[in-house]
Amino acid sequence: MASVNRVILIGNLGRDPEIRYTQAGEPIANFSLATSERWTGKDGQKQERTEWHRVEVFGKTAQVVRDYCSKGKQVYLEGSIHYDEWTDKDGNKRNTTKIRVSGPQSRLVLLGSRGEGGAGGGGGGGGRGAAEKDAGGGPPADDFQVSDDDVPF
Repeated sequence: MASVNRVILIGNLGRDPEIRYTQAGEPIANFSLATSERWTGKDGQKQERTEWHRVEVFGKTAQVVRDYCSKGKQVYLEGSIHYDEWTDKDGNKRNTTKIRVSGPQSRLVLLGSRGEGGAGGGGGGGGRGAAEKDAGGGPPADDFQVSDDDVPF
C-alpha cells in the first residue's frame, strides 16, 4: 500500500535562520515559520490564529536559505513531516515535530519583493535545482480588487 508524507506551507520566517554543517560539510538551515489563518467569527469579530512550524532545510537549498532568507521573509515550501523523540537532561521524554525540506520531492521558493523581509528574489529547489523569481509585475488592473478576507493565509 502506498503512503504520502507531504507538507506544503506558505509563511514568514519568525527568526533569522541558524546554519550548521554536517561532518561532511553539508549545510543544514533551521528556522521557525509562522502561518496565519484569519476568519470572521459568528459574532462578526475578526479572528486570527498563528501556527509556528520548525523547519529544517538540507543541502543546496540550505545555502539559499543562508544567503537570502532573514526574519520576516515570506517563503513557500514543500517538504515532509518528521517527529523526533529524545530524553532531556532531567530524564523526561521530549518530542519535536519538524518540517524537513530535503531530497527531490522538496522545494523552497522565496516570495515577496526584493526589499521585503530579506534579500529575496530567488529560490532553490531541494533536488530539483530550480531557481524561481518573482514575476515582479506592476500593480493589478484597476478592476481587480482583493481584500485580506479573500486571502486564505
